[in-house]
Amino acid sequence: MTTQPFTPSKLLVVDDDDLYRNSLVRAFTRRGLETVGANSLETAVSTAASFSPEAAIVDLKLGHESGLDVVRELLSRDPKLVVVVLTAYGTIATALEAVKLGAANYLTKPVQIEHILAAFNGTSPSPKALSAIPSAEQVEWDYINRTVQEYGGNVSRAAQALGLHRRSLQRKLKNPPPVK
Repeated sequence: MTTQPFTPSKLLVVDDDDLYRNSLVRAFTRRGLETVGANSLETAVSTAASFSPEAAIVDLKLGHESGLDVVRELLSRDPKLVVVVLTAYGTIATALEAVKLGAANYLTKPVQIEHILAAFNGTSPSPKALSAIPSAEQVEWDYINRTVQEYGGNVSRAAQALGLHRRSLQRKLKNPPPVK
């Protein structure tokens, strides 16, 4: 007997980066999933209570909050919820902690939608999906956002570290690449 792959119909995306979260919400919505976003532990818990998602994508770093706290809280309220943790700052310790808390999978950004969908099932995406390399624009976008986060959101300092004019960096931050 084979089991059908799990594809949620209702999805919660928890990420404090508004542009990234909104691009994930749009990408999953285009695939027919009812998807909502949240940017903090408090918002995630209240949204999950009213929305009742079947699955959640949770970023590991949420400003000054930990995504692990979000995973713990969401799963304590709904143990059947399938949670995938995303991070740009992956370590073995946080991956183990996430899985120990009940996360179905742990992925490192940048990540494609097919990888997330496969992660809900605890599997890897098809070889065809794996062969897709992130675009140069996506890699640049992720690097720029990581740098801005490292400087605590200070665009002027991040621009200096990146060797960009502050206005150029602000323009780049306003135009994320499309999520495929």
